[in-house]
Amino acid sequence: MRRKKRPPVLIGITIIMVLCFSFLFISMDFNPPEQSAKETVDKFYSHEQEGNFAESWNLFHPLMKEKWNKSTYLQDRVHVFIGHFGAETFKYHIKEIGKLKDWRITKETPSEKEAYKFQVTQTYKGKYGKFSFEQEVYVINNKGKWQIAWDYNE
Repeated sequence: MRRKKRPPVLIGITIIMVLCFSFLFISMDFNPPEQSAKETVDKFYSHEQEGNFAESWNLFHPLMKEKWNKSTYLQDRVHVFIGHFGAETFKYHIKEIGKLKDWRITKETPSEKEAYKFQVTQTYKGKYGKFSFEQEVYVINNKGKWQIAWDYNE
């Protein structure tokens, strides 16, 4: 008995479809949004912890970048935390607070449909002993990218 040969075009289309679906499957982000937001906060503070302030600045939301140009941000972070406090690095803890709707960076900025709020505690050991800073950190999905923002509301 002779087997029917499949036409080469059908085999080619099948291979292309399998490759496309494989690529889509691999490239999909399976994390829930709050997990992706928390990973962004973790990445930001990991960069800060290493003194890599340029990379942490890159994770800011565009409105934050308007408040802090890159060179000023780099100088301020080094000046305050290393210069004034004498702390080379720090440990940090991230506490998830929750999801917010219609949150704004300032009263004048547009509201964000979805933001996640975290409480970050940074613990330093410096020339004045051990001390901690707590800061509310917000993460906004801006054009498919999770970005860091701080609250400048009164």
